[in-house]
Amino acid sequence: MPNFQARVLVSLRPSVLDPAGEATKSAATRLGVDGVQKLRIGKSVDLSIEALNENEARQKLEILAERLLSNPVIEDWKLEIYPLLSENLK
Repeated sequence: MPNFQARVLVSLRPSVLDPAGEATKSAATRLGVDGVQKLRIGKSVDLSIEALNENEARQKLEILAERLLSNPVIEDWKLEIYPLLSENLK
């Protein structure tokens, strides 16, 4: 059965306050890094999944992203999916 590599990028919705992002932005200024206009923190989840085809893989991954990896009330997610190449298995 084919394997697919995927990355789910989860971020807070624009209307949701991001205290961790604001704290990190302030810390960047204290470190002498000026000019950071916007800083929001999210998460990236990398995984591989078995599926008969990309459509089936996408369906499985959308369920995971919507119901397990993100909080749909306050977070948005984006899915990147591509076939898992044999070189990536090493």
